[in-house]
Amino acid sequence: MADNDSTTGSAANGTGTSTTSSEPRRSAASRKTGASRNAASRGNTRSSKASEDAMKKQVAELKREVNRLNRALAEQAEDAAETAQGWYRSAADRASTLYSGASDRASRAASQLRNQAHSVSETVQQNPGTFSTAMLIGGLVGLLAGMAISRNSDPEPDWLRRWHR
Repeated sequence: MADNDSTTGSAANGTGTSTTSSEPRRSAASRKTGASRNAASRGNTRSSKASEDAMKKQVAELKREVNRLNRALAEQAEDAAETAQGWYRSAADRASTLYSGASDRASRAASQLRNQAHSVSETVQQNPGTFSTAMLIGGLVGLLAGMAISRNSDPEPDWLRRWHR
């Protein structure tokens, strides 16, 4: 009880500590802590905003870089396509030139063969005896050539020996 009296006596003098006078001290301390927190949060907000801005700048820079790379790739693809088209046109021109040259030569050869065949057929129609004599001589020459090639150093053929055993 003595404590109560001193508290009330002190409270009457205004020098004592009461519960009402300690609360303002706490709130002042909490205000200081809150103020430092607010300053820190403002600083954090500022730093987070600055880092956010830096990130946005980096993202924008990366987007510009990607767009630049895409344009460069598109240009290279266009150049490659033009080169391939040039090669194709060149090959097609060469093939066309070769085909037309071969076609011309083939048509000339066919025309010449037609002319020669017509000449031979006219000759045969005009001279049937000469043609049959030429065919007969050609057949005889072919027969003699075949006999000369088939002639062997062995006088008796193999099939003849089989029967003489």
